Amino acid sequence: MRLALSTALTAALLSTAALAPAALAQAPKPAASAQATPPAQQNPLIATVNNDPIRLSDITAWIETHVPAEQRQQVGQEKLFAAALDNLVSGRALQVMARKQGLDRDPAVARQMQSAADEVLQRAILVKTVLPQVSEEAIKAQYDKQFASQPGEPEIHARHILVDSEAKARDVIKQLQAGAKFEDLAKKYGDPKDPASAAGGDLGTFKKADMLPEFSDAAFKLKKGEFTQTPVHTRYGWHVIQVLDTSISQPPKYDAVHDQIRQELLRQDAQALAAQARSQVKIVQYGPDGKPLKPTPVAATAPVPAKK
Repeated sequence: MRLALSTALTAALLSTAALAPAALAQAPKPAASAQATPPAQQNPLIATVNNDPIRLSDITAWIETHVPAEQRQQVGQEKLFAAALDNLVSGRALQVMARKQGLDRDPAVARQMQSAADEVLQRAILVKTVLPQVSEEAIKAQYDKQFASQPGEPEIHARHILVDSEAKARDVIKQLQAGAKFEDLAKKYGDPKDPASAAGGDLGTFKKADMLPEFSDAAFKLKKGEFTQTPVHTRYGWHVIQVLDTSISQPPKYDAVHDQIRQELLRQDAQALAAQARSQVKIVQYGPDGKPLKPTPVAATAPVPAKK
């Protein structure tokens, strides 16, 4: 829904510490009906409320604003049309009632109405300036830079047996040395609070930074098939670790990180646009005593490139 999108985007814009344009990432392109009002013969009158016209373009705009694209086919055109018309008529009637009661002149309501208009304007400049920059070419270039061109990291597939004392861990190691099966010992002796115990101690594949340093230091010294000959202590207890396989991590597939990259590029460009806008206005902030505060330098941000 565009009202929610606008609110989220404006809140992000006003927070220079975390400008997160998730709404901008999902924002649809302006509909043709919103770009230009078609001639009357192509935009027939559907209803009036106190002579205030509701035309076909209003119906179309309401559907595009309130109903996600994936739901429109499920609902069907007739039901969508009826729902849109019903909502528009009810909305116009409520507006008439509110104005009769003078609510449009209530200071609190007037502030909210102005705030809503301001949010629409802020979103419009973000959509106009930022969205065109984040093209598929830009996303692919960022993927190549961030992922595809980076060397893979060593990773291991390992399992462990977690116990609550060094003595128990040493006993487990002796049994392994005598030929006991690792997965059987993990199920028998492993800490029942450790989810891996029920799976034979399997921890899956991980990189060195994914685990506690003392655990990783011991695990990444092992070769495939080896297990630690002395217990490894961490804040969770005592571990016996076995490496099942070693490999070099591969970059994620483009499709898997496409949306993540797009979100990040949108965030960066929105931050840059906000910084550019701030640099073009005079900003004065005041302390609790009402006196102006000294200006705080804004972090340098690259300007948004001109639309090609």
